[in-house]
Amino acid sequence: MRNIKCSILFFVCFFTTIVVKAQSLKLQSTAVPFMMISPDARSGGMGNLSLGMSPESNDLFGNTAKLSYLNENKGFLINYTPWLKDLGLSDVYLASAGYYKKLDQKSAINSSLRFFSLGNIDFTDESGSSTLPSQRPSEFSYDLGYSILLTDQFSMGVTLRYIHSKLVQGSFGTSTVDYKAGNTVSGDISLFYKQKEDMQGFHGGLLLSNLGGKISYTNETNRKYYIPANLGIGVGYLNKIDNDNSVEFGVDVNRLMVPASPNNTDAEATSQYFTQSVVSSWFNSFTNKYGVPFSESLKISTGVEYNYGNRFYLRGGYFIDNNKNLGNMQYFTLGTSFQYQNSKFNISYLVPSGGGITKNPLSNTLRFGSIFYF
Repeated sequence: MRNIKCSILFFVCFFTTIVVKAQSLKLQSTAVPFMMISPDARSGGMGNLSLGMSPESNDLFGNTAKLSYLNENKGFLINYTPWLKDLGLSDVYLASAGYYKKLDQKSAINSSLRFFSLGNIDFTDESGSSTLPSQRPSEFSYDLGYSILLTDQFSMGVTLRYIHSKLVQGSFGTSTVDYKAGNTVSGDISLFYKQKEDMQGFHGGLLLSNLGGKISYTNETNRKYYIPANLGIGVGYLNKIDNDNSVEFGVDVNRLMVPASPNNTDAEATSQYFTQSVVSSWFNSFTNKYGVPFSESLKISTGVEYNYGNRFYLRGGYFIDNNKNLGNMQYFTLGTSFQYQNSKFNISYLVPSGGGITKNPLSNTLRFGSIFYF
């Protein structure tokens, strides 16, 4: 049980990641951090690798430019990821569902939904007595996208997104601050290149994601927070051993396009942080003055996928977050999937590693996903 002040601090500081920092730290912080979580079990088995790998239906949650290359004309997807399972929580999870349809040999449309449940929270005073009804904070996003082949080797995808984030609602105590749900819209632009018609050899992808407006959680209009705009680049290499066996390797590099959060004791820096435009913030995130050092801002995913007859898959991956102020988080992942008739089932597992701030919330957790083709 938490008292009311701790509850407000927990949500506003953790889930929007707007925190008080020592002057020596430079961290990128955003609202709706669930948008940075890869929701599908296929990429989850390869250290969140996906951007440059060969096309698969789960790409509708990321690089949608690849959907035009799919062999199946229609597909429906569902994924489920329990969250903080090692802490014994059962009502915190990320669920997603999506649908795509090829319009012809060159274009496709897609739609998807992500829902993040943050569990049930009880509000109490210092004596442990309830002060307010329990609340169930949650967040979701809804996407609509279109993909098209520009040439035989290049494709492009565009996505429009609505984001809703309900953390804490209402006024508390004598505070004049009224907490409310936050809403915003954003978009993605993705590209994909393949070297050969059968995907043999090198291919690569690029994704600019969550390019959109700021989000506010209170009636204080001068306090709006950035969503996790991101630049991702990926490369994959597919080696077809024979007609039934192939191995694919890949690397993704991601970087947030969000300026470093200011020291709250510096009024000028804080004002500049909240008043700059969204477009300016993307570019400022790459500067020494406003951004995080380049070497500390990269998130790197590497992975491998073995494919037997497009029916059985084995996967492995490794993830690295170079931000030393967050503990240089690193971990291994494993995954597998099999296809039976018109259905495909994916499972991934994050190998426990680290501790404290370096411990991943998905440690010792299985992710599940299913694809149904029509």
